[in-house]
Amino acid sequence: MMKIIESPDPILASVCEECTPGDKSLIRIAKQMAKLMYSNNGCGIAAPQVGLNSRMVVIDVDWDGEDASTKNPIFLVNPVIEELAGDPVIDAEACLSCPGISVPVKRHPFARVSYFDLDGEQWEIEGDGLLGRCLQHEIDHLDGRTLFESCIPEVKLKALQAYDQARKMGAKPGDTSIMVK
Repeated sequence: MMKIIESPDPILASVCEECTPGDKSLIRIAKQMAKLMYSNNGCGIAAPQVGLNSRMVVIDVDWDGEDASTKNPIFLVNPVIEELAGDPVIDAEACLSCPGISVPVKRHPFARVSYFDLDGEQWEIEGDGLLGRCLQHEIDHLDGRTLFESCIPEVKLKALQAYDQARKMGAKPGDTSIMVK
């Protein structure tokens, strides 16, 4: 059974290996990842977050959290950031692998990413706002970067301390009760 891997598990610090576009085994894995993402109220999940050293992510920033008919997951195999644009913006981010906290992260507001779908066809996706931020966050996971490496440096120590506190209080993936400032 697939479960969310939590920091500081070393797999989260690993640079992931490329997948074979069109590999049919990815379909089952991707659907399990999406199910896990939705059941934990996430808007994105990367393969290392479920213990897999593979360059694959699932994103759905439009799901309303309740109505199943609004689910529209995007499966990205071997995603590559092609362009980041706009003046970087600091905003709060949470992560299924770092439950209980959200931290300020500085990111470009726009991202353009090339990727393969589950059938092996090549695509590009671009987005700003939450989609742009989510694309960057999930691809960070594929490159071994966690929320703690991505947060603004001034709050990293506070974020680690808050995460330790959240874990002691029993935080589960999807919880974001402590906002680090």
